Amino acid sequence: MIKPYYKSPNRDFTLLHGDCFKLLREFDFKFSCIFADPPYFLSNGGISVQSGKIVSVNKGEWDKGKSQHDIMDFNMEWLSLCHEKLKDNGTIWVSGTYHNIFSVANCLTELGYKILNVVTWVKTNPPPNISCRYFTYSTEFVIWARKSSKKAHYFNYDLMKEINGDKQMTDVWNLPAVASWEKSCGKHPTQKPLSLLSRIIIASTKQGEWILDPFCGSSTTGIASTLLGRRFLGIEQEMDFIKMGKCRREELENPQTFCKYFSKIKDIQSINTCTSLLSESCDSTFYGDLPF
Repeated sequence: MIKPYYKSPNRDFTLLHGDCFKLLREFDFKFSCIFADPPYFLSNGGISVQSGKIVSVNKGEWDKGKSQHDIMDFNMEWLSLCHEKLKDNGTIWVSGTYHNIFSVANCLTELGYKILNVVTWVKTNPPPNISCRYFTYSTEFVIWARKSSKKAHYFNYDLMKEINGDKQMTDVWNLPAVASWEKSCGKHPTQKPLSLLSRIIIASTKQGEWILDPFCGSSTTGIASTLLGRRFLGIEQEMDFIKMGKCRREELENPQTFCKYFSKIKDIQSINTCTSLLSESCDSTFYGDLPF
């Protein structure tokens, strides 16, 4: 029997501590959407610049480099497990850089997913290129795919257009990196900004639906889900990171903190007011509840 590491008071946010390869095999539940930020396997002794200082790029044992064959096997396994956990009309988003995103795309295709878009996230404040031997890296990619080519997916087209000044939104998104206020419970080395996750969730899910993140880190996906009235299951094997996720979700129990976060994310300000969103509850009868 799975025992959650943490479950929020209203049961809209659940964290499991452990290896997603093992835990995903231990329950049957279907999700409307999955977001995954898998390891890029870049911790090989390199250096980068952060806040004007040269720092190591090593992030931990979980990000140690692998052979291309091992990376392909890794991606095939977790994407296969996620395929089983998606509803027939569900979609998956996978973030990455050129180091891993081509492997992910190949695996998605082999497993029968249909790739819908490859979003280019242009960072407004990228770190400088200290070697001066190639162009500065200023983007990441996010693949959006649906479970099957035969089953239509949900896309909140009209709202995406409204957010974009009444013009069709393109697959190039200019969004900032993680802000200091998003690190109130600690710093995750590959944390994604709430602005990115909020847009993904708005675009591809409805209120009350369940979202899975199998490599949830400090639970940015879950925080965005809570702000937007969705329900979240996150899986994380590193104890330091899952503690951050729990802390961040507990902060949102304070209405002032909730409204502060809500007011700082441009996209979601156009959807609802803080007061009305706080008053909504997730419809567990319609969307079901986790079996643990």
